[in-house]
Amino acid sequence: MRKNPHILEINTQVWLKKLSRELNKTITLADVPQNYLQEIKDLGFDALWLMGVWQQSPKSAEIARNHPDILNYLAKVKPDFDPKDIGPSLYAIYDYKVNPDFGGEVALLSFKKRLNDLGVKLILDFAGNHMSCDTPYLKTNSEYFISKKNIGPEEEGLFFKGPDGKYFAHGRDPHFYSWSDTAQLNLFNPKTREFLLNILKYLSTICDGLRCDMVMLMLNKVFAETWKMYLGNGSPQEEFWPKAIKEIKEKNNYFIFLAEVYWGLDWEVQESGFDFTYDKTLYDRLLLSTPQDIQGHLNAEHLYQKRSLRFIANHDEEPPIKAFGVERSSAAAAACYTIEGARLFTLNQIYGARVRYPIQYIPKEEVNSKVVAFYETLLRVINHPCFHGGQWSLKPINSINMDDNSYKNVLAWLWWQSTCCKLVFINYSGNQSNFRINADKFPKTNKEQIKFTEEISGSTKELPISAFKQDGGFPVTLKPFEIRIYSFDF
Repeated sequence: MRKNPHILEINTQVWLKKLSRELNKTITLADVPQNYLQEIKDLGFDALWLMGVWQQSPKSAEIARNHPDILNYLAKVKPDFDPKDIGPSLYAIYDYKVNPDFGGEVALLSFKKRLNDLGVKLILDFAGNHMSCDTPYLKTNSEYFISKKNIGPEEEGLFFKGPDGKYFAHGRDPHFYSWSDTAQLNLFNPKTREFLLNILKYLSTICDGLRCDMVMLMLNKVFAETWKMYLGNGSPQEEFWPKAIKEIKEKNNYFIFLAEVYWGLDWEVQESGFDFTYDKTLYDRLLLSTPQDIQGHLNAEHLYQKRSLRFIANHDEEPPIKAFGVERSSAAAAACYTIEGARLFTLNQIYGARVRYPIQYIPKEEVNSKVVAFYETLLRVINHPCFHGGQWSLKPINSINMDDNSYKNVLAWLWWQSTCCKLVFINYSGNQSNFRINADKFPKTNKEQIKFTEEISGSTKELPISAFKQDGGFPVTLKPFEIRIYSFDF
């Protein structure tokens, strides 16, 4: 897989239902037409994350169809929703067996082979913190889970009565309510760790990588703080992930581990062996902070940058058009996907969806042709080898004059590979921005004239190199949220 790989997240059940409608027949993973896979390859994706392929929980579906928050939200965003389109949470996993509605394991392996033949990796989900509240393991291996014989009134909602009369804890993030359709695994039980490791070993034989859900909840210090009232002895001497990743990679060094992680623990999780970790800080700064704050984050240590998973959309966030607004969402995408690190896109993002539906709901997609065209252009541009094998650096720019501070709204960086350069300018503001760019940090050249091609518009211009060396540099003006990506050879 390339450096700075492009990863596409697809909600499997939504995608297969869409294809079934288009082709007027039931489509499983084995039946996905080859031209759809070829399109994923042609758009420049290195990996496809099929979200939600595992056997689904009947109890989770029952809970979702009667959950007031889900029903009230759907009534607000889609008043004509069909309750039959509400299903289980894709992260209340009943068992790590491929959903039979998707064709089962045979169909998945066929799908994987066709993807791999195109040079595209297959990534699946792993949720190591919890399983569904009706998973068969509650009957066969109840010791894997946090449980009690009895509960007090203050624990109602935190626990549920299991099949053997014991009470089992729901999975939870300590900052939120419990997930009422889940059962919390006891990660301090050696048997539970062995169980999870064996699942990972199995999954590593049927896919090329895993997106691991809520990884920080599995860290010893976080787990101990969250569940200290219900744990017996002290915490394990070792963390779960370093040993698990080491064992998997000893058999397959190219297997990919992606971590969903928050609370500023991404560097710690990277040190555990994960190839890439969610960069929620970048997302938050693109959404809420200034261009200077964004560039400040991009000054972080080089290895951290390389191992960060950049995104402006995933199934937990509002669609970019809604979160950022139409113009700013394009600028945010250009900023997010033209820097170092893995680059995560969602199919709904590319379609230009405006509504984030609950993960339990199966919508019919909306498609915005202008947004699709923008992403097709951006993906074509960043598919160039320079954005994957080149050296990336922030590019200092100068003000036009002392009274004009609009240059501070501009994000600027340079990619350089051999004689090829890509110079990225993004006006990350709703006002016109003016600045000067000089030849500082440009590769040295003997050329007197340089041909610049602006990749978004396709326009070209030849400029003398001397233009960048006089009066503080060459003047540039950008309209609000304008993106320019210049390509040139030295």
